[in-house]
Amino acid sequence: MANLVYKRVSTDRQSTARQNLVLDEAGIEDPVTFEEEPGTSSRLHPLQRPKFGDLLAYARPGDTVHISEMFRLARGTGHILDVLDVLHCDRLALRIHDGAFSAMDLTARHPRTGELLSTVKFMVQTLAAAGELQRDLQRELTYDGLRAAEAKGNKGGRRPAIKTEKTDAVRTGYLEGRSIAALAREYGVSRGAIRTAVADLMPEHVVADEDTPAPELPVALDMPGKVADFLRATDLNDAERAALDQGVTVPRGQGYTLRITTVPGAHRQLLDRCQPREGGEAPLLGGFNVCVLLGAPGEVRAT
Repeated sequence: MANLVYKRVSTDRQSTARQNLVLDEAGIEDPVTFEEEPGTSSRLHPLQRPKFGDLLAYARPGDTVHISEMFRLARGTGHILDVLDVLHCDRLALRIHDGAFSAMDLTARHPRTGELLSTVKFMVQTLAAAGELQRDLQRELTYDGLRAAEAKGNKGGRRPAIKTEKTDAVRTGYLEGRSIAALAREYGVSRGAIRTAVADLMPEHVVADEDTPAPELPVALDMPGKVADFLRATDLNDAERAALDQGVTVPRGQGYTLRITTVPGAHRQLLDRCQPREGGEAPLLGGFNVCVLLGAPGEVRAT
């Protein structure tokens, strides 16, 4: 039975020092560590994170997943419950070593139905809601602090590396033909700071065209498993096939959903394969009604 350790930090300025301390104190024997790249956001679903996917692929029934605290793995209630479903299906244990969830057996199931105990689900929902409340309060306090600073004439954000009174001299030097490296040495700043100060003067600078539409950003779609099975058996183009192949399977009761992350255009191509039913009713996709629901920004769900 292996001990699988998962670590993650939300920004590239953070470190795993605190997580290391908690996990070292736990005395985990022969840990196999999976650590996400710095800056892996908690907004990204755990089942879509590269290293957590590697962990699930490596794991075998009976292994234990160790994390320092629940929010290193998931924050929202839905994300937590999704992870617990996958761990249950893969017969993996979960051990949380710090925080409110550390005193709970999150893998406890009803002996006859096999479903997550109602008391466990209630505690997960309550504690996750408390965590979301804490983040919202921090966000409100930060916003109020920024407003108070602006009222005093202070601006938020990182202070420029080049002082305002020297910016004109830097730009003049660049126009006169001095290199970015030479300017960086003269003013004792990084080359990136010089590039920022003269960004609009550089040859590759392009003024944005207001009439040019913004590029589409990827969104996530939860597709019923039977619909996904139907689409796999159809003649798809390369983009559609890639979207299905890269989807993440999320077990749901006796079936599953396929979580697909791609641009809206690819989702529309898949949905265009719907065949209208007689009478103008909801479209039929491989014998299944499809209803697209717009949820949180960047998230689309099909049921």
